[in-house]
Amino acid sequence: MNKTYKFRIYPNKKQTRELNQTLEICRMTYNDLLSKRIEYYKQTKKTLSCYEQQKYLSSQKANYESMKSVYSQVLQNVAVRVDLAFKGFFRRLKAKSGKAGFPRFKQYERYDSITFPQNNGSFKFTNDEKIYLSKIGYVKIKKHREITGLVKTCDVKKTSTGKWFVSITCINVEKKHLEKTKKKIGIDLGLSEFATFSDNTRISNPKFFKKEEKLLAKSQKNLSSLDKKTKKYKKQKKVVSRIHERISNKRNNFTHQESHKIIRNYDIVCVEDLNVNKMKGSGKFPKIGKLISDVAWREFISKLVYKAEEADKQVIQVNPAYTTQTCHKCQSRQKMSLSDRIFSCSVCGYKGCRDLNASKNILRLGLESLATNIA
Repeated sequence: MNKTYKFRIYPNKKQTRELNQTLEICRMTYNDLLSKRIEYYKQTKKTLSCYEQQKYLSSQKANYESMKSVYSQVLQNVAVRVDLAFKGFFRRLKAKSGKAGFPRFKQYERYDSITFPQNNGSFKFTNDEKIYLSKIGYVKIKKHREITGLVKTCDVKKTSTGKWFVSITCINVEKKHLEKTKKKIGIDLGLSEFATFSDNTRISNPKFFKKEEKLLAKSQKNLSSLDKKTKKYKKQKKVVSRIHERISNKRNNFTHQESHKIIRNYDIVCVEDLNVNKMKGSGKFPKIGKLISDVAWREFISKLVYKAEEADKQVIQVNPAYTTQTCHKCQSRQKMSLSDRIFSCSVCGYKGCRDLNASKNILRLGLESLATNIA
């Protein structure tokens, strides 16, 4: 099993300058490689390979002294990122999934991370709670948990509020076998309630964004009235970023805690396989698009999936189509609008909460899918 550990680091002033300089050199390198690809295609109707661009970077080091201050494999990884951006573009073109999104040039301060792609001594932990980063030095780290498995890569990222984090990717991580409970559950995700379980347990919607919306709007209004070249603008921009970061941190903590409780208490979890981007972009839910973003369903489901894998339990994602409109007792179907909160079956007479009815359908479909796969 693969796993990524995230830790906050505290570079000193000199290290912060060096990290910022590294990000800027990588940003300019990214733009240079992207420009070269575009020009080469215009001239030859062919594309440059990642290997060719990495060779080009090696030759450029002799011309630009600043590039020597960046660890060589970090620069090589920039070419990999450009290559992945083009592969993603062509994949979306082939799939015809909305706007393909041609790779764009990175503006100033829009390149926020670097990658050490190999655990070959370019990064390592020390006994005194520091991490060594090649060309940067020994940086103080808050290593709040032990790392297991074989360490492969290290990503260093700067947030919009100026905080620094490292993400350590490991492979061959051993699973944590939690005690089996022999319980199974179906979960319907919603807006009025964040989640409704098939045993009628409910998780209320915390609405983190809504609680901060007025303060955010006021801060953004103040930001828009300032000149971008002034210090006041930069200061106010950080205020806006802090509000966004606070919302994100609260949401992340909430989804972590709730997903952990579910995996600890249930062996089989059946949940909807929601296409959130499609729901927001379809135009069917114009007034609740912001609410859909705030509840972070996909973030919650992804945490459920990886926590279940780590605990040797199962998460089954089912097609959500008609789970709300189908009676869980007799499977008869009837149309319902979003405003209808009670499901009333005209065939068997069942009457109850629509979300509870949906969660029981999700559990049934998940168990049917599991039985089919086993057979």
